[in-house]
Amino acid sequence: MILKGRVFKFGDNIDTDAIIPARYLNDSNDENLKKHCMEDADPAFSSNVSKGDIIVAGNNFGCGSSREHAPRAIKASGVPAVIAKSFARIFYRNSFNIGLFILEADTNGMDNGDTLEVNTETGAIKNLTKNTLTNAKPIPGFMAELVSAGGLMEYARKRVNKGGLG
Repeated sequence: MILKGRVFKFGDNIDTDAIIPARYLNDSNDENLKKHCMEDADPAFSSNVSKGDIIVAGNNFGCGSSREHAPRAIKASGVPAVIAKSFARIFYRNSFNIGLFILEADTNGMDNGDTLEVNTETGAIKNLTKNTLTNAKPIPGFMAELVSAGGLMEYARKRVNKGGLG
């Protein structure tokens, strides 16, 4: 799959409270999560992000609590992928479980407003603004299948409908 979008860049150690503040966790409605996504890191994010835009960050993106609300809020915002130097492990897995692409790559040459073209199958990330190429670490095939299916629950539903999970 080829994704193309504008960069919203964040730094290191963006925790799940910055992604979706705890004060909004009593509501699991995607539209409400979307309104407050990245609110504590960038108050204007939800009003400026467009479907297809891409979050880019430094090290340890998604650290903090294990809440699934964080990747759900990002996905609800229309962001199909997050590219970071590294991710907190539980955020990494939760993202694939809900159907959000996560790519680990060197993000030093990617800046706010740049336009990226991302090949999720090969990991090639073209910065169309700066005419540069970066390669992400490969995504395990099963994890890519989860995202393509729409997340773990949809993946399991489709497998069951085809006659089993084995």
